Amino acid sequence: MGSYIIKEAMPDDAPVIMHLVDAARRTMQENGNPCQWPVGYPSSAVIDDDLQRGDCYIVCDAAGKVVGSFVLRQGPDPSYGHIYEGKWLDDSMPYYVIHRVTSLPAAHGVFSAIVSYCIQHSDNLRIDTHRDNHIMRHLVEKYGFTYCGIIHLSRARGAERLAYQMISRNVCKVPQ
Repeated sequence: MGSYIIKEAMPDDAPVIMHLVDAARRTMQENGNPCQWPVGYPSSAVIDDDLQRGDCYIVCDAAGKVVGSFVLRQGPDPSYGHIYEGKWLDDSMPYYVIHRVTSLPAAHGVFSAIVSYCIQHSDNLRIDTHRDNHIMRHLVEKYGFTYCGIIHLSRARGAERLAYQMISRNVCKVPQ
């Protein structure tokens, strides 16, 4: 595990992000999760939209190599409007959602760096993942997220996802 630098992704980072998406898809498939990111999702158009919104980030190792990416998007998110078989820890405060987490298989500690970065920007974070994504389920629980229930994605014909939330009080905020 190394020290990582997180910075806003730029349009010319799209090819490396697509490479990371492909690596993440392979990792999911090799670990019993063949359905979460089918071939073609996220598409280059989805990544381009993330880049244009300005809420897509890359994770670089100490040598400057891009080893991960993610989206940190301010809510409300339409997919999080209704939760089944549970409830949010807090459904009144503004929140941010972490989407499209990727990393190279050999890069360890990337999710920890992502969570550390995100809690500097919001003390109310949400994330979801596929039921078969055991790696991500383990990571979100390991790094302080609480399982809250099931959501249905507004895209992908309402596909089911397990939803988590983290509320971290008394966090020093980075001025924006």
